[in-house]
Amino acid sequence: MPDSFLDPSESPERQNAKLLRINRALMRRVELGGGTSGAAYAQFQRAALLEEEVRARTRDLEHALDLLNQSNAQLAAANAETEAARANLANAIETVQEGFALFDPADRLVMCNSRFGKHMRDVHHLLRPGLRFADYVQLISASPYLSLPEGDTPDSWAAARMARHKDDHVVFNARMAGSRWLQVSEHRTSDGGTVVLQTDVTDMVRLERQERERLLDDQAQLIRATLEHLNQGVGIFDSAGRLAGWNHRMGELLQIPVGRFHVGASFASIRDELRRVVSFSDPGTPAAIDAWVAGDRRAPLSFEMMRGADRTLSVFAQQMPDQGFVISFTDISAERSAVRTISDAKATLEQRVMERTMELEDALAEAERANASKSRFVAAASHDLLQPLSAAKLYVASLEQDVASPNLHARLEKAGNALISVENILEALLDISKLDSGRAAVHVSPVPLGALMQQLRDEMWPQAQNKGLQLRLVPTSAVVRSDATYLRRILQNLMSNAIRYTDRGKVLVGVRPRGGSVRLDVWDTGAGIPDHQQDRVFDEFHRLNATASAADGMGLGLAIVERACRLLKHPLQLQSEFGRGTRVSVDLPLDGRAPTQAARPATPEGPLDHRIILLIEDDTDLRHALTLTLEGWGMDVFACASQREALALLDEVDIAPDLMISDYQLEDGQLGTDAIAALRARFGPLPACLITANRTNAMRDACAESGVTLLHKPLDPGDLRQFLATG
Repeated sequence: MPDSFLDPSESPERQNAKLLRINRALMRRVELGGGTSGAAYAQFQRAALLEEEVRARTRDLEHALDLLNQSNAQLAAANAETEAARANLANAIETVQEGFALFDPADRLVMCNSRFGKHMRDVHHLLRPGLRFADYVQLISASPYLSLPEGDTPDSWAAARMARHKDDHVVFNARMAGSRWLQVSEHRTSDGGTVVLQTDVTDMVRLERQERERLLDDQAQLIRATLEHLNQGVGIFDSAGRLAGWNHRMGELLQIPVGRFHVGASFASIRDELRRVVSFSDPGTPAAIDAWVAGDRRAPLSFEMMRGADRTLSVFAQQMPDQGFVISFTDISAERSAVRTISDAKATLEQRVMERTMELEDALAEAERANASKSRFVAAASHDLLQPLSAAKLYVASLEQDVASPNLHARLEKAGNALISVENILEALLDISKLDSGRAAVHVSPVPLGALMQQLRDEMWPQAQNKGLQLRLVPTSAVVRSDATYLRRILQNLMSNAIRYTDRGKVLVGVRPRGGSVRLDVWDTGAGIPDHQQDRVFDEFHRLNATASAADGMGLGLAIVERACRLLKHPLQLQSEFGRGTRVSVDLPLDGRAPTQAARPATPEGPLDHRIILLIEDDTDLRHALTLTLEGWGMDVFACASQREALALLDEVDIAPDLMISDYQLEDGQLGTDAIAALRARFGPLPACLITANRTNAMRDACAESGVTLLHKPLDPGDLRQFLATG
């Protein structure tokens, strides 16, 4: 038996009908059975239950029908409201003075008013809901009522319109047939739809054009007034080369009758009139003007022309945006006359300047000759003085070993000090001469300041001790980039000057780091320098103490310092307070590399072994002094005046020397370097020493390359003895 006689998917009415049929059938069976069996009673109970279920279903059905009726009533009311809203919207957009259209997000027309597209009678009846936006653009682009811009085709206009449709906001003006103008504005809605408004702006455009024409008339009058007030002649030509405007100044400058100027006059007619009264400095100018006027693209053109003998006009022509051109004429006669006057004056002035320049050149050449002569004289005189000075120092050195009397020994010491003072003066003169002549050469290399300062302290310690001064040195490991020789001379002169002008107290030498450089300071507690003297202390031959003797210097020390610092580009500073002391500072660039320097061995004392020394010196006195000194030290000396004499002597005695000493400049223009090379070629690598007053870097480098010891004049006996001990 099935679980249920009813199908839940059937409608309530169908289920109720089945239940009624079942109920009637059961009731009929009960009435026909007439028995009291349990089956009949069960059927009766089932019929009662079915009837109750029928009643419940009937009530549910009636409730559902009531809800359905209520929903239908609400839907009818909503439809009525929608229709009323649609009617109100239609009425509203109909009252809008502009054409209105609404497209949905799929670009299909939803609704529009009667004014939308009314200016296009051929397509107005086709603007109905459901029309695609692209079809709408295609219809209006092909309409004869749309006046396309010049150069546009319906397809190009439609393509441009669709391209602009991608923007959220679009506004443009479209010209319609009959001189009507529409302003079309397009705006995107929040759901992606499009609202298009068409506004008739014909009246506004007409008013704008009228205002523009009025402004153009006002501008034309303003331009006319401006042209008439110009000091230049101006002619305006249109794209066909016809005269469109001019001022009276143009006729005055060109001397062309007024009747020739009228609107529409051709440029050719004015050109012909012009050529009768003017001339051109360049014969090719007229052809160039014609080619310029006939050209399509004209670069600005300028030229000059003459009217008569005293009138010059500057002409400037330039193209306008409409392919016309403007020509201006400017009277530059006064300027040209002034230029001629200035040119004449310039020629006269140039002649005078040339004469004066020649005089100055002669004076400069004379001064340069005098300076060169002075430099040569100083160099020659110093060299000539160094020869006997070297001899005198060697004589004094040789006498010191033979003199036993303390009094005579003291005199010899004073004589030696006097010779040292003369040597210092000569060296200062040589330095000043080289620095002033521009012949000073520098050899920049790493220089350890600590070692240089210690050497100078050892040299100047006795001088400071004799004056009772304290000479302090602040140790430093700084390595700077400079010329070792000139840096030594700078520091030597500063320290010597500080000791010389300090009577009590101390002299301090120290180094302060300053980023990528160091500042070398020399302090003293001397009398100081007055303010009015501080600018002059670096002048040559200027000494603060006018009563000082020549042994105290000639006032060249600071002059050499200033010139050497300027040559090496080392900034120099001076600070002094009168009565309290002075500080002189030199800024030196640092160098990261530390040069290796061999320590100088001590000068040996006592007699040297008997060694054969070949001496080549053309100066008789110096040769004799060197011979006495060397023999006094226990040497056997072969003294010669030239290379030829030395070779002859060695061939005669058939002995090879142990060492050789040669002067640089020998007789007959021979050089000591050549003599050393010749003797080494014959006797092998002899230890050699070259004596010279030449202190250039080239000489030092040449000797270092050849393995020759270099000694400068005047000779220092200690340096000579050092060579003999280590050679």
